Amino acid sequence: ARHGSRRGKAEGGTVDKLLLTPTEAAEVLSISRSKLYELIGQGRLATVTIDTSRRVPSDALIEFIERLRQDHGERLSR
Repeated sequence: ARHGSRRGKAEGGTVDKLLLTPTEAAEVLSISRSKLYELIGQGRLATVTIDTSRRVPSDALIEFIERLRQDHGERLSR
């Protein structure tokens, strides 16, 4: 297993990953990979493919969480 946060360098700073593997996305959401694929199959979580690799955009995770909170009458405070 890989440990730590992987970040890319950009103009001397760091940039959060824009695309996550399904395993990374599942870890971020604290759910199993199987549950993640279930959400993808239901159309509840957006993905992109690069050749044969499926990736989950980081903003898709934020949108998913915001929809969950709206469904429960809560707002995401920032």
